[in-house]
This record gives sequence, structure tokens and C-alpha cells, in this order.
Amino acid sequence: MDATEIPDLPYVSTHTSIVAAASDAVWQAIRETVDHPAFRLVTAVPGKELAFGGSHRFSTYALIFRLEEAGVDRTRVRAETRADFPGWTGRLYRLLVIGTGGHAWVIRRMARKVGEDALERRGAV
Repeated sequence: MDATEIPDLPYVSTHTSIVAAASDAVWQAIRETVDHPAFRLVTAVPGKELAFGGSHRFSTYALIFRLEEAGVDRTRVRAETRADFPGWTGRLYRLLVIGTGGHAWVIRRMARKVGEDALERRGAV
């Protein structure tokens, strides 16, 4: 997947959180948190945006993080998910992952980890 393919994926959800750290620390924390074989870095704009993509037999997906200043040492993080679930197996997979709330739980957990890591990074500076 490359950056030109992301807008073609159907929209799934957006989750927003505020992190009590500067955008550069949050950006680095996202990069480290999402460092996982299921996600490949597709685009990166330091301090502003990170987009990851991946695919498997049931889905092609992207997770896009957009960062905005939200005050002194505060960053608004928007995590947008886009994904295609082809065929009946894809629809079943979507039901299991999205329909049960599992995806939202994972994104909230990821956002919490990003916040914790960014705060640690801020304290280490």
C-alpha cells in the first residue's frame, strides 16, 4: 500500500484524544507504539501526521494519525481508520472486529499507551 491508496479505502472511524505533551514527543510515541509487523509506515510528516497501512486475507487497512496543537504542551491526536473488507469472509471479519467494539477498544488502548510514552519522553527531555 502507498499513500495514494489510502483515500480509496472506506472510512471506518475516528477517535480523538488530547495528550499532555508537545506534538514532536507524541509523534515519536506514535511511531514507536505502532511499530508492529501488521502495520507498515506509509507516510510521515514529523510532528504532524503518520499513516500506517497493511493487509491480510480479510482486510486492507490504514491507520492515520493527525496531530494538532491544543495549547501549551498539549496535542490533539485524531486516529482515523480506513479499511476494506472484501467478500463474505471480510464482512464476517468486520463484524467480529468492528461490530463487537474490539477495534475501538484497541484504538483507545493504543491512545493511552501513546499518551503514557509521550509523557515519559517529555519528562526525559
